[in-house]
Amino acid sequence: MNDELLKLLAPVPQKRPLLPELSPQAELALLCRVLFRDGYNDHIAGHISYLQDDETILINPWELAWDELTAGDILRLDKTGKVIEGGWNVTPAVNLHTEIHARRPDVNVIIHNHSRYGTLWANAGRVPPIYDQTSAQVNGELKLVDEYNAAVNDTSEGARCAELLGDAKWALLANHGVLVVADSIAQAHLRAVTLERRARTAYEVEALGGGKPMVESVADSVGEMIDGNGFPFLWEAMARRELRSDATILDC
Repeated sequence: MNDELLKLLAPVPQKRPLLPELSPQAELALLCRVLFRDGYNDHIAGHISYLQDDETILINPWELAWDELTAGDILRLDKTGKVIEGGWNVTPAVNLHTEIHARRPDVNVIIHNHSRYGTLWANAGRVPPIYDQTSAQVNGELKLVDEYNAAVNDTSEGARCAELLGDAKWALLANHGVLVVADSIAQAHLRAVTLERRARTAYEVEALGGGKPMVESVADSVGEMIDGNGFPFLWEAMARRELRSDATILDC
């Protein structure tokens, strides 16, 4: 990789914190709020799980939309998906999360939602091409999972989706929505927004009559550089935007 590009991605000493100190619950609530702005906004649908060091799982509640969540709304589950802390209910599709967490020790964050453009491509049974650098920020196969036979809240189908995901970073669930996994909140954010940008841009290019996708090797090298090293300051900037608009997100 180009040394100059590596220098750009290296951490830079900051005069002040980019974000206030956040609890894991606040991080998760902020991720829900940020992604709501980026098309992950199908009413109360969708769930994000966040595995903790003690093997408990934080997750957003079933009853609340992503744009109204605060840190105090976040639930804590045991590894079977049972609520052990919090005043709301957990999604019936929690088995999708528990099955992936059980199979993938590299995964700490799992996002499932019906994002606007990602779901369009999932419904079409097609993987969107990569047309620009922003759409190429994450490398690796975008899987199309079209072999399940029920909603993901079915216990057997949750396990089946987890198996079909394999070691991939993300997937389109045919006639359903999208699935993104990551090792951190910041990485999950990058992957989720890149997926929706890729899907939206490809839709718009095709609406114009088509275009020439990026050369696969070039797109892959961009994704390896950015997803592999992280996108400095991106998550923090988007989180600060949410905090400026509503500081109650941090309320416990």
